[in-house]
Amino acid sequence: MNLNENSTEKQNLLNSLKNSGIEGYIIDAFSKVKREEFMPKELKQVAYKDTSQPIGHGQTISQPYTIGLMLMMLNPKKSRNINKVLEIGSGSGYVLALMSEIYGKNVEIYGIERLTPIYENSIKNLKNYSNVKVYNKNGFDGLKEHGPFDRILISAAIDEIPKVLVKQLNKNGVIVAPIYNPQKNCQDLVAYQKQGNKLVDIDIKRDFLFVPFINP
Repeated sequence: MNLNENSTEKQNLLNSLKNSGIEGYIIDAFSKVKREEFMPKELKQVAYKDTSQPIGHGQTISQPYTIGLMLMMLNPKKSRNINKVLEIGSGSGYVLALMSEIYGKNVEIYGIERLTPIYENSIKNLKNYSNVKVYNKNGFDGLKEHGPFDRILISAAIDEIPKVLVKQLNKNGVIVAPIYNPQKNCQDLVAYQKQGNKLVDIDIKRDFLFVPFINP
């Protein structure tokens, strides 16, 4: 794919996201981040298809529409006063880069990726994002040493939110995760807000498929 074809495909994707209801400030982030830089070289020609794609080791880079929806749910009404954000299951680093564009360079962005080869690749992909730090570990315990967080995104399917992550979420903070729906054999994207010491669901979107969250 040549540069002009790539540019056209990207613009078509941005138009599709807009027509699907993704908000402008998130589309702006998509326009700034080159998705092809977070994918295997042999798949660069499909970088701007609105589909998930494999990144190796049984993992995927999610569909752009799904990512846009998650980021909207994570940031209801374009909330302000956000200082720290965490993504668990950060993969190739694409969503972390989008978060950096959305929240700004003064916000601390953290990622956790348990698979070492994918983690190492994400470090290379994110070399120009000085406010992003990625850790190679299982995400079940979060990152207590850097919390509490204003936003937490879990990018893998899970039965319920671990209590340790609830403790690492700031008051009125938001956590978004794909929660298993056993009746439909898929997941529902659920946004929770921390009110007091418990989570209250504030938004839900049905019928998604994510790779599973690995509980150690």
